[in-house]
Amino acid sequence: MAKSKTAWFCTECGAEYPKWQGRCSACGAWNSMVEEKIDAKSTVKSGRRLSTNKPQPQRVSEIEIVDEPRIKMPSQELNRVLGGGLVAGSLVLIGGEPGIGKSTLVLQNILSIRSKRILYVSGEESAAQLKMRADRIGRTCDNVLIVCDTSLENIMEHIADTNPELVIIDSIQTIASDDIESSAGSVSQVRECSARLLKYAKESGVPVLLIGHINKEGSIAGPKVLEHIVDAVLQFEGDHHYMYRILRAIKNRFGSTSELGIYEMCQRGLREVSNPSEMLLNHNSESEELSGMAIGITLEGLRPFLIEVQALVSTAAYGTPQRSVTGFDAKRMNMLLAVLEKRVGFKLAQKDVFLNIAGGLKVNDTALDLPVICSILSSNVDMAIPHGTCMAGEVGLSGEIRQVTRMEQRISEAEKLGMDTIIIPRYNLKGVDLTKFRIKIVEVSKVEEAFRALFS
Repeated sequence: MAKSKTAWFCTECGAEYPKWQGRCSACGAWNSMVEEKIDAKSTVKSGRRLSTNKPQPQRVSEIEIVDEPRIKMPSQELNRVLGGGLVAGSLVLIGGEPGIGKSTLVLQNILSIRSKRILYVSGEESAAQLKMRADRIGRTCDNVLIVCDTSLENIMEHIADTNPELVIIDSIQTIASDDIESSAGSVSQVRECSARLLKYAKESGVPVLLIGHINKEGSIAGPKVLEHIVDAVLQFEGDHHYMYRILRAIKNRFGSTSELGIYEMCQRGLREVSNPSEMLLNHNSESEELSGMAIGITLEGLRPFLIEVQALVSTAAYGTPQRSVTGFDAKRMNMLLAVLEKRVGFKLAQKDVFLNIAGGLKVNDTALDLPVICSILSSNVDMAIPHGTCMAGEVGLSGEIRQVTRMEQRISEAEKLGMDTIIIPRYNLKGVDLTKFRIKIVEVSKVEEAFRALFS
């Protein structure tokens, strides 16, 4: 009988080594080696070759471009992030924290598809648990087949017997092949199982959805080669203290990676938030205006929405003033505070500054620079920004308001949501007919001009 042996694998890239070493020579990661037992007769390279037919080289001019057939999912937010739907023969990975709602998102979508035969493979939950979840979200479908198994060979047999049009694997870290002796979730098992499923998807044209775990750093658990194998990587994220969940694409071979999908976790599953501004704006009446609040217009992909920026400035009770930021880049806020002190003359060095982006959203759009400094100034002088006023603009180190992209879309969104006035960088709409907008547009070039427009 062949003897088993052990090898060392890099958890980042999956490279194999005969002995331990501190740094992976393939990807350069430090302390990423794990020891696994492998079988002498097996090889982790099986399943990598997609076809036994040798492909022939083609000239670029000879290659025909055809539209990939897509499966439209019931969730429009999911379709937007995928780039229009699931492409036939694609391998899609959905990752997220435990309990964030990955299985609920997938289950409520496939239970609403009546025209496709779907196989749902669960390696974590029993069939009774899935039935309870389906009853909770109030959906059922006879064309969805549930099987609870963790053996890759058994799963491939189930696929051959049922001949599905869509396959769900929940989750890839629980699936193991009998050809490899290491346990499920190891580097070699994840790499082998995902390669076998990729081979099946490309040869049959059936899309496969993989649900994956994430590690404590927030990235997909398992070897980095898993993200290279799949066609799309979707991240489902959110704070457990908030009811909102965000679906974003980290990698997408069939669409953009800048699109964003927003859901609300309800008692009966996930509800699509078609208008993100409804969760990001305060709906108090006009008589309840408070200082330190500014409305900004941010952009995620091609999707503009209004967001509320909250700031609180108070006298420092201790020697060192505090700087606390939630949902915004702390270093960028410190830069904006320096601009306010150096260029505008507001003394904030001995004051505590707290900044929060409402709704639990993390934003990196530089167009929020202007709302941030206006909310800080509003709290500092204790004067509320006029109701119905929003703004967008990047702030430079010399105190100038710089132009931002897609300003027409931002103005149209603000006008649609009933805003009265918008403050934008000067010349940002050069050559655009401003008469088509009913909203009042105020163009500024310096921070001081924006302050005078707000508080004069």
